[in-house]
Amino acid sequence: MAAAAAGGGQAAAPRAEVDALRLRVQELERENQRLAKVASRCTCGSKEDSVASSPAVTASLCGSSQELQKNTKSHCTGRQVGLVSHCPKRLVALKIMYFGQRFYGFASQAHTEPTVESQIFKALERAKLLVGSRKESCYSRCGRTDKGVSATGQVISLFLRSNIKDAGLDVVDNESEIDYVKVLNRILPYDIRVIGWCPVAADFLARFSCLGREYTYLFWKGDLDILEMQKAASKFIGEHDYRNFCKMDAANVSNYRRHITDFNISAYDQRSNYDELWAITIKGSAFLWHQVRCMVAVLFLIGQDLESPCIVDSLLDITKTPRKPQYKMASEVPLILRSCLFDEVNFMCSSDASQALIEHLKDEYHQYMLQATIFREALSCLTFPEPNSCEPRHKKRNHIPLMSRQTERK
Repeated sequence: MAAAAAGGGQAAAPRAEVDALRLRVQELERENQRLAKVASRCTCGSKEDSVASSPAVTASLCGSSQELQKNTKSHCTGRQVGLVSHCPKRLVALKIMYFGQRFYGFASQAHTEPTVESQIFKALERAKLLVGSRKESCYSRCGRTDKGVSATGQVISLFLRSNIKDAGLDVVDNESEIDYVKVLNRILPYDIRVIGWCPVAADFLARFSCLGREYTYLFWKGDLDILEMQKAASKFIGEHDYRNFCKMDAANVSNYRRHITDFNISAYDQRSNYDELWAITIKGSAFLWHQVRCMVAVLFLIGQDLESPCIVDSLLDITKTPRKPQYKMASEVPLILRSCLFDEVNFMCSSDASQALIEHLKDEYHQYMLQATIFREALSCLTFPEPNSCEPRHKKRNHIPLMSRQTERK
């Protein structure tokens, strides 16, 4: 009987394996049916569909017959390598958020990696969202932020693959259209996120269609004289020549007049036990290279009582100060391109993509808060005596006034 029981146990094992394999086959068959349904709804078009379409559509969406033969392996599923030149496309604007500490600025640069732009295009190519080459995509960016600068409202525009044939500005089918936010955020690195998309008109360019830009610069208050800084900041409002508040780019810029619509300094977060976090908010139609960081640098000199607010008047008067004095720009890390303003551009984000974005940012926030708490704990363990409060933090006698410094033409 023992032998019979052993034989029965040995026979049961193969039967269990067969049952498991049968279940797995059934699962694979169901998955195959699901994929077949997805493929049947694909609107990317076949070679026969392209031939049957009008000549204009054929030329713009499908290319020549040679291109079709060359890109036969470029299927709209994005699993094959090659250009996707035979799919419908539409001009869209993408709203981008990124944290710039590890990037060499936003714009792609030769022999300098990583940049935010290069990472975005890698994701677009991997997701097979580019129709043709980057040059053919009519790509435009709203701002070109420096190395280390972050953004919560950068905007780019370009042609992307669409699930809707002849998709125009008024055609918005959220169920049928590609979820650009969801698709790209699955591929992009952790410190870059797409937070919205919107179909735009054929003449839309993210750079030149922008009506205004808003920057935020964060700083610790410390001993800074906020009232004097605000008095100086108000002098920037209006249209002025800002050549003494930027890095000169004579090769590409001939007009240094810019219009600042708002310049405000306010408390941002006063919950810290060690200092108060404040923010400078600057709004304008457009900005010059390093303009915000140069303006903030001068404001910090004023806040330290190293310069008076009237220095802003002197630097804005190019007849009185024809050449820029040498001074160190403010750090790039606390600078944020907060938003870009457009007319009739309403960014969309699906509920699934929005929820995933929120969860991602919460996770990142918790990680940084844990790190900050560790540093706060370390500070609480120190028992060193406090610095002598009678000694001023900033020593004005060591400062050379801006108007007395050697000037330079950049």
